[in-house]
Amino acid sequence: MSLHTPYHHGDLRAALLTSAEATLREVGVDGLSLRQLARDTGVSHAAPSRHFRDKQALLDALAVTGLYRLGACFEQTVIEGPITTRLRTVARAYLRFAVDNLELLPLMFARRNSPSADIQAAVDRAFAVPIALIADGQAAGEIVSGDPRRLGVTALAALQGLATFVGSGYTADYDSEQLLDDLVDHLTLGLLPR
Repeated sequence: MSLHTPYHHGDLRAALLTSAEATLREVGVDGLSLRQLARDTGVSHAAPSRHFRDKQALLDALAVTGLYRLGACFEQTVIEGPITTRLRTVARAYLRFAVDNLELLPLMFARRNSPSADIQAAVDRAFAVPIALIADGQAAGEIVSGDPRRLGVTALAALQGLATFVGSGYTADYDSEQLLDDLVDHLTLGLLPR
């Protein structure tokens, strides 16, 4: 749906989220407003409030949507093989997702998100595959012992940094796939049992 195609029937909540994400990509979070979404979607200015009590509720819903998509992305990447191959595959999936969703990522990881069961469930699903991968590597003696969730957060932070650099064009002089391979190699060395 384009930003200016009137809404006529179906799932208004989904239409509002689609329009909000398009607006987010075009003008950023400051350009989002429920009133403008209503105009863009072709509904009354009060209609969005039936689904989102305020702008923060809309941002939370966008975060949940992004987290579920990230989880689905990870679920599609699970492969067999040595831990380094599996880590590299998951890392590539994250880098692609992050670069394709640069505007959405800050919402997904914002501390201002309202603590809710929906957000927690989305976070749990989003990171289930990487955490399970680390736990599998630990069970096989291929990854250092420790809390798999904490190790996963550390690895994700490094991947997020690379994704930000790649998405901003900061690394234009480098091959992003090679940078990713380098990062995974360094992460893997750090995760190896001592």
